[in-house]
This record gives sequence, C-alpha cells and structure tokens, in this order.
Amino acid sequence: MLKHAATPGTVTFSLAVTDVDQAVSVVGEFNDWNPYAHPLKKRSNGTRRVKVELTPGRAYRFKYLAADGNWMTDPDAATADNGMAGVDSLVVV
Repeated sequence: MLKHAATPGTVTFSLAVTDVDQAVSVVGEFNDWNPYAHPLKKRSNGTRRVKVELTPGRAYRFKYLAADGNWMTDPDAATADNGMAGVDSLVVV
C-alpha cells in the first residue's frame, strides 16, 4: 500500500507480510535498487513500512525485496513491464 503524505514528495511504502518473518526493503530507481537503503520497519499489526522522500513530478519503479531474495510488487500500485520477463511497481509523486 502506498500513501502520499501532506508533505510533497513524502511517500510511505507499507507491505502486509504477516507470513514472512524476515527483513524486507523497498528498492527502486530512487535508491539505485539498493536493498540496504530503505528497510521496512516491522510494526505490531504485522505490516512493515518506511517513509521515503522522493522528488515530485515523476514516476518511480520499485519492488519489495525480502532477505531470502524474494521480489514482490505492491498489490495496490500500478505496474509496468521491466524488460526482463517481469514487472515493477510504479509510484507517481
């Protein structure tokens, strides 16, 4: 689930991963697909989330990456073909 904050350019990435007890990060064009840049913090309700500052006025490709190497798209985001037989999630700021 993506949430845009009142502050322009602030996006909250949230993922319900109650069946996964491992680290998850959001990776994408905004952090050079770096799995260490934006780890999602585990919350008491079973979700994980992180706030990321993005430059307004453009779309960014992203995915979630679990510690076991499992890539996940955001179920609430638009998607686009990534040219490698898969899809990326999209967030428009």
